[in-house]
Amino acid sequence: MTNDEGPLTIQDAAPLIRSGSLTPSDLLEQCLNRIDVYEPHVKAWVYLDRERARKDAARLTDELKSGTNRGALHGIPIGIKDIIDVFDMPTGCGSKLWANSYARQDATCVERLRQAGAIILGKTVTTAYAYLDPPITRNPWNLERTPGGSSSGSAAAVACGMCLAALGTQTGGSLTRPASYCGVCSLKPTYGRVSVRGVLPLAPSLDHVGVIANCVRDLAVVFESIAGTVEGTAMYRHNVVRDIFGREYPEPEEPDYGKFWFLDRTDDFFESPMDPSMANALVEFSRRLTADTPVANRTAAIKPNRLPEGFSTASAHHRTVMAVEAAVVHEERRLRHFDDYPLHIAGLIETGLRTPAVEYARAKDFQRKLSAEMPLRFRFLILPATTGPAPSPETTGAPVFNAPWSFVGAPTVSFPIGVTADGLPLAVQIVSKIGWEHELLPVAEWCEQVLALPRRLPPVPR
Repeated sequence: MTNDEGPLTIQDAAPLIRSGSLTPSDLLEQCLNRIDVYEPHVKAWVYLDRERARKDAARLTDELKSGTNRGALHGIPIGIKDIIDVFDMPTGCGSKLWANSYARQDATCVERLRQAGAIILGKTVTTAYAYLDPPITRNPWNLERTPGGSSSGSAAAVACGMCLAALGTQTGGSLTRPASYCGVCSLKPTYGRVSVRGVLPLAPSLDHVGVIANCVRDLAVVFESIAGTVEGTAMYRHNVVRDIFGREYPEPEEPDYGKFWFLDRTDDFFESPMDPSMANALVEFSRRLTADTPVANRTAAIKPNRLPEGFSTASAHHRTVMAVEAAVVHEERRLRHFDDYPLHIAGLIETGLRTPAVEYARAKDFQRKLSAEMPLRFRFLILPATTGPAPSPETTGAPVFNAPWSFVGAPTVSFPIGVTADGLPLAVQIVSKIGWEHELLPVAEWCEQVLALPRRLPPVPR
């Protein structure tokens, strides 16, 4: 793998590993070489365990020689956001005081990755407590821009080929935004579809564990390995998905779309201005999807749709819920370690402590009503993933296009649709119904096939 090639995907690597032409040890060394090239400039990792990763790769290589193949993730190096516990690695959470706080067991999602044969390479940088304070990580496409947050290191590491996929989390826009700014793909699953046991909470009724990877099919592979029953809540069982409030939604039967994907778009999403580069990219994206020439025997039919009345207040209600729940999580520790909380997370906690109970109750009531109404409005909704390309590193970017989907718990997939004139990635997201990951992912993969964008590695920093 040279720097002129695009990043290797799981889809590329898995058949090579199965055939024996690429060993897990060889693949790991390729990733470690990428780290040596990019990490001094990008700073995506807070903790790396090369020795343990090499031992795991050697063991998984021997398993293959003895005839044991754990599946598509066998021998695949993966990064883990540093609010997710990995046994005998620190879970620092962007905190100075927790930097040497070693986890005593794996989070459920990490345990499932290990069972699937993945190599846990290390911990990727998170913003402090997974909120908006800027990270040390830099955008690999332009070191003077933000990688987004809070899953900053996960997105940057995947973009640079330092690992083939990474886990992140989202409470507002912390998967979609960094993946979009760094030119890679993300999946925020349905709320509760992936266990959060062993993950530091920010706002428990909004927190999601998800995936960042270099193509949509890779998102699906990792998702299949980490999804499942959530301890104590049975959010996903027997083909029934429960939403944030415990309402049941049966998983859809395989729909027959014929030669069309029926997609929705909306022009009434937010008053927030969109960068012209994003607006132009969306127009071209829609034109490509609805072209007369089918791809994989399909084309798309896109129709306008209106969002529910009052939807424009979703972000404000989302912030109320997030602030109050973050205050509950962090109030006591912040009183003891005041200086360990930077500006933005400190402000969020203060807001939560000042919020009247009646305001929180109204926000939860609106969340209940909106999460029930949204599945009636559309199957697949196309939206910009961000307002534009990555901004300056003093911010992690605005989550205005992302927070409502964390609020209602609907699944979203984001993927690149182009670049600006100066080479910064632009991305779209597709939102679907509660529990519809198995329908959403094929739609997003088909869109990738239509665009046929070349996979690129960022320029090597000088």
